[in-house]
Amino acid sequence: MTPRSRVVLARVFLAGVLRHPARLMMTGLSVLVAAFVVMGAVLAQEVTRRTTLEQFSDTPSATSLVAVVRQGPGITEAVTDAVRRLPGVAEATARTSAQAPLDGISDRLVELRADPGQGELARTRVVSGSYPRAAGEVAVNEDASRHWNVRAGDRLRLLFPSEDPSAEDRPVAVTVTGVVTTRSDRMETAYASASVVNGLSHRTGSPRLDVRAAPGTSAQVLSGRIAETLERRGVDARVTAGAEVRDAEARSAVGQYADFFRIVSMFLAVAVVAAALVATSTFRVVFAQRLAELAMLRVIGARRRQLVRALAVEGAVTGLLCGSTGVVLALGAGRAVPAVAGAAGQHLAAPGLPLGAAAAVVVGAAVVTVCAVLAPAFAAAKVSPLAALRTASTAAAEGLGPGRRAGGAALAVVGAAAGVLVLTRLPEPGDVTYESSENLALTALSGMLVFGALLALGPLLVRPALAVAGRALRRLGPVGKLAVTGVGGTPHRAAALSLVVALGVSLVSATLVGIASMRSHEATRLAVQAPADFSLHGPETGLAPDLVTRLRGLPQLTDVHGYRQTEVRVEGAGAGGVSALDLDPTALPSATRLDTASGELDDLGPGRVVLEAGLAAELGVRAGDDIRLEAARSRSLRLSVAATLTGAGPLTSDLLLAPADLDRTGAPRPATAILANAAGRGQDGRSAAVAAITEAAEGRSGIRLGVLADDRDRSAEDIAWLATTALGLLGLTLLIAVIGVSTTTALTVRERTRESALLRALGLGRPGLRTMIGIEAGLYGVLGGIVGLAIGVPYAWLTARALNLGAVFELPLAPLAAVLGSLVALTTISGLLSTRRATQVSPVAALGDTA
Repeated sequence: MTPRSRVVLARVFLAGVLRHPARLMMTGLSVLVAAFVVMGAVLAQEVTRRTTLEQFSDTPSATSLVAVVRQGPGITEAVTDAVRRLPGVAEATARTSAQAPLDGISDRLVELRADPGQGELARTRVVSGSYPRAAGEVAVNEDASRHWNVRAGDRLRLLFPSEDPSAEDRPVAVTVTGVVTTRSDRMETAYASASVVNGLSHRTGSPRLDVRAAPGTSAQVLSGRIAETLERRGVDARVTAGAEVRDAEARSAVGQYADFFRIVSMFLAVAVVAAALVATSTFRVVFAQRLAELAMLRVIGARRRQLVRALAVEGAVTGLLCGSTGVVLALGAGRAVPAVAGAAGQHLAAPGLPLGAAAAVVVGAAVVTVCAVLAPAFAAAKVSPLAALRTASTAAAEGLGPGRRAGGAALAVVGAAAGVLVLTRLPEPGDVTYESSENLALTALSGMLVFGALLALGPLLVRPALAVAGRALRRLGPVGKLAVTGVGGTPHRAAALSLVVALGVSLVSATLVGIASMRSHEATRLAVQAPADFSLHGPETGLAPDLVTRLRGLPQLTDVHGYRQTEVRVEGAGAGGVSALDLDPTALPSATRLDTASGELDDLGPGRVVLEAGLAAELGVRAGDDIRLEAARSRSLRLSVAATLTGAGPLTSDLLLAPADLDRTGAPRPATAILANAAGRGQDGRSAAVAAITEAAEGRSGIRLGVLADDRDRSAEDIAWLATTALGLLGLTLLIAVIGVSTTTALTVRERTRESALLRALGLGRPGLRTMIGIEAGLYGVLGGIVGLAIGVPYAWLTARALNLGAVFELPLAPLAAVLGSLVALTTISGLLSTRRATQVSPVAALGDTA
């Protein structure tokens, strides 16, 4: 073919693309969504970086210069006033902070921070009351107001170190003048001027000074003036531009999200793979519909290589247009999301305009589309001109070559072997020497190889799977049989779409199982570290016996139990002692989360002991064996092992003993601590319980109250955030899969116009035809969902075992069923949206159309 002919051929294909914009959009819709998602992730990272900087930065955006003390005396109020008087200085404020516990039995710390409370250098905004202006006054943030139940006008007593290092901490009463809000809160925080904070903490100066330059003042010139002033006052400080400080804070703040964005990148890669698979399937359908056109081009002299090249150019154009559309939509959404969040009362920073990233996404979309188009292009170009012109069907050949069969079988064998190897190397419960990294890598490799085998051998598995999944559908009569036959008639197409669905379902199901197991693991960990809402610790001499009785009588509390924790020596456990506890683990609701490696917790009693996993492994004992403890009067105490745990004991103890056996070791009699739960729910119930405990313990020295429920709240919030984020990202894969089903169904309806007309002519009504097409689309969801669950759940179990979490494997049946049911419903609905053309075309017109 001459160069001029090549140009004509390219023009023919490009003209076809422009004449059928709907076809272009359908073939590239998955690429558009993937481009939107990837660009959206880039913008999300930018929004996160800017928002994190605004929320956690100690440097307001108006700060021009920051002076930080390197060594020696700090910046006093007199030095700050001297800087304020310098020409070109609009504002100057000292920054300092201190920590102090609340006076009383609570072990909560107060973060006390300096802030001017007004001006452009202020980080706080008053919500109620007023900002403190005098000594002995503070404002608290909203978290502190809620947790401590304080308002403007209330008083707090804080403990600060005494001027005499040998003396006890001194209580200082401060008045709360108001409640403030600020984007940089990290905990319960109180705010005051720098002089007040330094006075309370006995500091002579602040470690930092923020300066805002007056308009028109050179920051460089002002920096020299400030440095000279500080040097004259004997302050050794480094003066830095505010923008430089904020940039360093940004890198530090966003660094905590580095691992998260790496995980996001992994999920995005999966979404791109899904988009490529969907694009491959849709291009296969489109090229099959154009076999007659391709055959005519072959007749007039076009070669196979030229057709493939032309089809690849068509794919590149599709990728560029759809990728550009996705990027533009993502940029629009990136601008709209902060505005929507602001209307909902949440602050998000607006992203910039990352042109380099946008261009990379567009080019990447074109590359992915070209890669997706190659296999269908080679298949379409292989069909001989005579065969293509004679055929009455537009479906391409559905054969599977021996090379692909052999490659798929090899992937399946190697993937299964890797999975079996992991099974043989799984740890026993309580194995503290196990290293999980190799097994996790093998599990990931096995999963990828198995999915690759399904990708290669999928067309061979479609009909057997339909024989099982379609058995119930065939009972619906001709409509059900036709739907099953329609899916089974194009196994390559059915396998491609089903595997995209399976990819999303497997990841979502594995995530659901992993999250359920993680919640179980966290519940087990907290049953050890925080077995109750509150812990009350007494002095070394123990708590008064009547305190437990009094707390048990409070209506605000439940599950009140006193216990002793001491150190004992175990024969064979080395020179040091181990922690022994006489708390009955079955007396607390959290005990249901403790797992045993051998024996039962209920068997704990006089003469019987429960061991944590590490000590049991060190001694080499299991339930039924004996151990010896050193008892009083140089005697040994022989105990039978009732059970061994899979991890640490409650409150990280090594041994659980009956009270009588702990007495025999010589431990003091009074209880040293108390555990209790709040009777009421939520923060109100917890606050009421804290107030009741405080009142009951009033006048008793050496008592400290720990709120263990805070750990459970933080853990639940972290898991909920992780679950929402992970499922949201993985849902993108399912979204692309549903889009693939919708576009492929729409293209298939167009492809089978004459078939639909014939069915209409034979008596199948519009509702029947619509039902048949909807069932076909739903079958893609059924096949993909079953395969996805068959892959995702076992590999989630294998991953959980490989991680050695020490928690019982959890199978969330209801969420998994909801995922499968929702997916089938969505794919069915997506198919029904494409039935309008099939039901409105006249049977006579369609059968008479020879085009």
